[in-house]
Amino acid sequence: MSVPSSDVDLFADEVLLDPYPTYAELRELGAVVHLSANDVYALTRYDVIRGALGDPETFSSRTIGFNPMVNEALQGTSLASDPPVHAQLRATLTENLSPRALRGLKVQIDAKAAALVGDLVGRGSFEAIDALARAFPLEVVADLIGFTGQVRENMLRWGQAAMQVLGPLNQRTAENFPIAGELYGWCSSVTAEELAPGSVGRGIFDAEARGDIPPGSAGNIIHQYLGAGVDTTIAAIGNTVALFAANPDQFDLVRKDPSLVPAAFAEVLRFWVPIHAWGRHVTRDVEIEGTVIPAGSQVAILFGAGNRDHRHYENPDAFLVERNPVDHLSFGYGPHGCAGQGLARLEAHAVIASLATRVQRLVVGEAVRVPSNTTRSIEELPVLEVVPA
Repeated sequence: MSVPSSDVDLFADEVLLDPYPTYAELRELGAVVHLSANDVYALTRYDVIRGALGDPETFSSRTIGFNPMVNEALQGTSLASDPPVHAQLRATLTENLSPRALRGLKVQIDAKAAALVGDLVGRGSFEAIDALARAFPLEVVADLIGFTGQVRENMLRWGQAAMQVLGPLNQRTAENFPIAGELYGWCSSVTAEELAPGSVGRGIFDAEARGDIPPGSAGNIIHQYLGAGVDTTIAAIGNTVALFAANPDQFDLVRKDPSLVPAAFAEVLRFWVPIHAWGRHVTRDVEIEGTVIPAGSQVAILFGAGNRDHRHYENPDAFLVERNPVDHLSFGYGPHGCAGQGLARLEAHAVIASLATRVQRLVVGEAVRVPSNTTRSIEELPVLEVVPA
């Protein structure tokens, strides 16, 4: 059987800015589509994506990026490793992000969100991305890991660059490699003493000292908090504000029923996925719905295509907070399910609850997006008017 193919470039500006028409086109071509422009096999449908994410023996994480330089640089991290090594590297990361560990942070994060949102509502207008979507998670993560001084100041640009360099060797990747290199260099040389006492960052170094993780791997784990955990949360919170403003009827549902907060965030993640594509290396010939992906091929996991698959979700192109799509693909699935998803939920739920309590309606201006290789986020979103609750 011939492999469905397309000449679409996943990383072209117009696709990155609005990928959903392309996703729909690819989904209809097949569950697996070879993209000649990128020389990858794109997985486009929900069940196929979920199956691949749950099969790390066949779909290895050794090439999560789409260029050899970044894949080489990521070797030895839990992001780019497979079981059983992956489990050992990830254990220290998840230990500090488990539901039990995060329960102790909830009161603090809720209070931070309430104070920030209260201040912004009092202003009557604000820039949603800088003042909320970026400011909140950057502060939370900086306090959690124990970042101080120069590192706090560089978190945003380092985190953005770490995601950009996962793309192919295009101009965006080339421009961001030096910045990502700054992050890598800092993580390679950071010591426990540079992180605040009692912080999670200090705890990771303690784990290394105990022999719970391999020598020299503490910096790699801290790299993930910045490289994979900040930019995506910023995107999700910015998308939340934009979607509530564009769908006031759905925002009203959350305002009237606070128990919908988790469902609303799950729907934000399903509807507008923070990450475009993630790579996998195929270790053996594998047949999917009649299409054979040859061993050694690069796969592109299209989370957004799977999350809008009508075979799995009814009316997938509508934003409906009561849908509660707890099985959405945006946090991944299987051994590599997002390690920081609990923290991301805690942050986003706190923001949504604070908005729902204090705001009746948000009037926003035009959202500005810029092309990014990996993260689909809003660059600017002016809130022109806040109607208080």
